[in-house]
Amino acid sequence: MLFLEKGSRSFLHDRQLGCSLAFVAGAVNVAGFLSVGSYCANMTGNVTAFAINLQKAQAAVAFSSIALIVSFFLGAMMCTFLVNGGRRRGQKAIYAYSILLEGLLLAAIDLVQIFWLPPAGHNILPPLGLSFLMGLQNATVTRISGSVVRTTHVTGMITDLGIELADWLDAFRHPIEPEKQTQTTLRLRLHSKIIGCFIGGGVIGAFGYTTWPRFFLMSVACVIIALALPGILANAFPAASVEAERDTEAPPSA
Repeated sequence: MLFLEKGSRSFLHDRQLGCSLAFVAGAVNVAGFLSVGSYCANMTGNVTAFAINLQKAQAAVAFSSIALIVSFFLGAMMCTFLVNGGRRRGQKAIYAYSILLEGLLLAAIDLVQIFWLPPAGHNILPPLGLSFLMGLQNATVTRISGSVVRTTHVTGMITDLGIELADWLDAFRHPIEPEKQTQTTLRLRLHSKIIGCFIGGGVIGAFGYTTWPRFFLMSVACVIIALALPGILANAFPAASVEAERDTEAPPSA
């Protein structure tokens, strides 16, 4: 699911990728909030927090919100540099390597937080790192899916869901071509499942981070690395990946 790009991808690929990484984003976002009270994947909220804290003359808190936004922005830029460089070198698994980098950096953040930083709630560095990784992840998924999938932008996903649900309901009164109706239904399923996975990841993140704060991010990092490995292996063993793709190919209604 991290090997094919844009037009070569099916709804099944986008659903697998979107749901998996939305779950991760939901968990990481909650972990960042429980750490210092800031959302690492919610830039709209951070912009609002900046404005409110600026009005209250709470400069340090306002600066933290801006720092998280900048960190997310830099993560998206890093993804673009990686993807563009990989394309110039003909590296087909560049998206998988981008997600692998996210997993490795997340593991490093957890180790730094455990061994070198004060207890959670007293340092902004881990949330800045998490925000960077969320920018990296969101840009990676946006690029590989052709802007069909975003895993951290719930506002946009709910907007898309509302549009698609209205189109789907409207088709009962004003029938449209079967192919167009099928595409609308697939997009409706896709975005609803991604939103559900983000919420589910947040719930798991809340319980997991509260219960196991020292190693929760490490467990999430292992999940991310596991998601990246199939694409890397597909690049290393192309013949086997083609055969696996044929065996797992699903119809458009999947």
